[in-house]
Amino acid sequence: MATTVRERPAPILLSDGAVERIRDLMARAPEGTAGVRLTTPRKGCSGLAYSLDYVAEAKPGDERIATPGGTLFVDGGSLLYLIGSRMDWREDDFTAGFVFENPNAKGTCGCGESFMV
Repeated sequence: MATTVRERPAPILLSDGAVERIRDLMARAPEGTAGVRLTTPRKGCSGLAYSLDYVAEAKPGDERIATPGGTLFVDGGSLLYLIGSRMDWREDDFTAGFVFENPNAKGTCGCGESFMV
């Protein structure tokens, strides 16, 4: 009896804008860069923040999300805080940055830099 392996959905969804921004980052990345890594370090008024950095390789436990723009690695320790989130890239006349719609966040700080779960 053959078993069917169903592909697991990505823990977070990326908008077209986020994919294009990752493509832009990867085009300017240092040599040897494997992708960008999303983590949720403890910082800010609410406890956790979103951080993206270039990485040369995945760390054990990282979740790999292949996009047409490049690879996004999600820190294994941050996965529980991010499952079901949507990552977008937004620009206007005054700011530009990744924006997260996170259903796990129970609150955010006034400046929008950090969140709590």
